[in-house]
Amino acid sequence: MDDKLPDGLDLLWKRLEQPEPKMGLSLSRIVRAAVELADAGGLDAVSMARVAERLGFTTMSLYRHVKSKNELLLLMLNAVAALPAEMAGPAQPGDDWRLGLERWCQAQWVMLRAHTWIVHLPITGPPITPNQLAWTDRALATLRGTGLTESDKVGVVLLVANYMHTAARLTADLGQAASGESIAAYSTLLGALADERRFPALRTAIDAGAFDYPAGTPEEERRFDYAFGLARILDGVAALMTGPPGK
Repeated sequence: MDDKLPDGLDLLWKRLEQPEPKMGLSLSRIVRAAVELADAGGLDAVSMARVAERLGFTTMSLYRHVKSKNELLLLMLNAVAALPAEMAGPAQPGDDWRLGLERWCQAQWVMLRAHTWIVHLPITGPPITPNQLAWTDRALATLRGTGLTESDKVGVVLLVANYMHTAARLTADLGQAASGESIAAYSTLLGALADERRFPALRTAIDAGAFDYPAGTPEEERRFDYAFGLARILDGVAALMTGPPGK
């Protein structure tokens, strides 16, 4: 492994596989405590001082294991981005590419919703941590045998990943406003505000129930979702596969 890896990546690629000491402070304990703080209170709740306090050590003692908060954030991301067990195995010959990507996105969604602070991490470059690369590898594997060029496969994976990140960030930023109850209230409010003379196209959509959930939609599914946008992206990927070469 290159000794000139950017700050933080040397910890990810060289030290995380080392056995954890039974006593005292360790890198993995620091990362675990930081993740717990972020899960409970977002990124604003994470500081070197708060992590040290949670672990019962001084702030300076943390710097023997991690150089800065930015390094810590990178380590936190890698820690929560491990592939779930059902995604870790190799893709099977004959697996449907579309179903494979849908399952990949569902697993991504679960991870991003469990750790909503991920979508507020500063983006400093393409995926580079070990677990991020594992996700990328798994997505590329679903496209094996599709006839797409390797460049197109990478383009598809980046497009889908970016869409999932954006959808998860929107949901996180909306908070309670993304709940089924809030969306239903918005639909009712639109119905009261949009008159046919001033907003004819909007009124038509409202009257057609476009802003309502279909009858019988379970409560747990009454929330902002990524499914419609993903389906349109995958429709485009399918068209790419059957289109003229080089297009």
